[in-house]
Amino acid sequence: MSTEKIEGLERKITEMRSRIPPHSVPPRMLEELEDMEEELVRLKGE
Repeated sequence: MSTEKIEGLERKITEMRSRIPPHSVPPRMLEELEDMEEELVRLKGE
């Protein structure tokens, strides 16, 4: 898979982690973060 896609996904994950509040994390935000992390693992495995 494209290195650019992996790097872009890593940037999105980092940015999302910085936006997560220290308490009362919205469930949808956690789901989106988990989905992106799973996609990253899958892409790195290819």
